[in-house]
Amino acid sequence: MKPRYLPAFLAAVAAFSVSCVHQTQVSRSAPARVPMSNWDRQVRNAIDAGDGDYQLRVLREKVAAEPDNIPVRLELAKAYRERGYHEVSLEISRLAVARFPESGDAQLALASDLRGLDRRPEAIAGLESFLRAHPESGAAHYSWLGILRDESGLWPLGEPAHRKALELNPAADYLHNNLGYNLLMQKKNEEAAREFQAALKLNPGSLMARNNLGLALAHSNDTAQAVANWQATSDPATAHNNLAAVWIEEGNYPEARRELDLALSYNRAHPAATRNLELVARLDGSPATLQSKQLDSRLRRFTVAVRKLFVGPLNDSRTEAAKSASAH
Repeated sequence: MKPRYLPAFLAAVAAFSVSCVHQTQVSRSAPARVPMSNWDRQVRNAIDAGDGDYQLRVLREKVAAEPDNIPVRLELAKAYRERGYHEVSLEISRLAVARFPESGDAQLALASDLRGLDRRPEAIAGLESFLRAHPESGAAHYSWLGILRDESGLWPLGEPAHRKALELNPAADYLHNNLGYNLLMQKKNEEAAREFQAALKLNPGSLMARNNLGLALAHSNDTAQAVANWQATSDPATAHNNLAAVWIEEGNYPEARRELDLALSYNRAHPAATRNLELVARLDGSPATLQSKQLDSRLRRFTVAVRKLFVGPLNDSRTEAAKSASAH
């Protein structure tokens, strides 16, 4: 998932009127209170929380006792962030960067806080400036720059940042996944698939890379491989539903219906496939019904399997009976 600014509530102005015998009625108003800004509110709440929160109190005391301890400052910012005081956390990170401009950790904390408050352009500008001055920075800084550019829709600009991060740490599966997703959004599907495959080679259990690989294969029109890839960690109904979701996104509703028919033939109670079928019905204006022929075929296969399991192979029994009759 994002934090939002809270609305500032205006204080109502109460009006009082005083009237006496033989005196003109005078109307007086209580002085209007200045609306409390979101920043003031967060500071006040943070102070109240800090006074009663043992961890915050200890961290504040540590920062006061060790003003040059960057990790403690950033831990304090994180503690406020986790409690919902995002603007307070941002100011702590901003002060840390101002006091320690060479600290890469402080810069990353500031970028994270700005992102949390939907201030990505400022976060991007800060990271770009830092990396120009410190090109030797680690993979995390370039990865964050790539992510921020991606989230801002700047996919072509995000790609070189992700590639630089991978150059610095080629053994990190998540960096391959990040670059792959960037390429996928640029419709470079085959390149994206290679990056997801590299991520899975490093971390076979990565569900994110597995799902993204399926998307890349589907967008490359290698639908059979896409379904097989998804089935490696799920079931046939889920795999076909995933492919249907791709077709829905592309506006290919006939193909989406076909994949949903397959998904629901495997599991008629599959919730995601059912919802997607209803969605397609709204989008193409056709009823949310399945192809009865396919369902009947699936039902017949299921019935035969059950009969074989509990009754035995009927055809074989008839064959044996015929042999016995001819022998006599």
